[in-house]
Amino acid sequence: MSDDTQQQAMADITWAVMHLLDKWQLDNSTMQQILAMPETVKPRNFAAFRNGKAVFPNHPEVLRRSHYLLRIADALRTAYPMNPKMIARWIHQGQRRFGGRTPISMILTDGEAGLVSVLSELDCSFAWDCSGSKAVSAAK
Repeated sequence: MSDDTQQQAMADITWAVMHLLDKWQLDNSTMQQILAMPETVKPRNFAAFRNGKAVFPNHPEVLRRSHYLLRIADALRTAYPMNPKMIARWIHQGQRRFGGRTPISMILTDGEAGLVSVLSELDCSFAWDCSGSKAVSAAK
């Protein structure tokens, strides 16, 4: 992948994730925690991410968490195609399947495992892949 293509991909990821986290009405410190940004990235840097003047650092954990967030957003769009307001609301509502906890609290408290739990709840194909069922199914 050329440097220009990679830079454009990072810009697209940054824009999409920032757009999602802004829809969820999270503050910069919370965004920083969710994305597990390196210590060199400060909450004040999020204005540059938001305005397209900077892109997320090319850090494996930031990219992995961004990927989970974008898959969560996609699953929520699929679950609530006629009610985009529900996408932002769902993340802040207590969920019976999470013992009454909100998905955002799961993500903040449990880190990457929380992202995986939330995504697994929303996207059965992701849960299927994680469970090893796909590998067992292919072996038959």
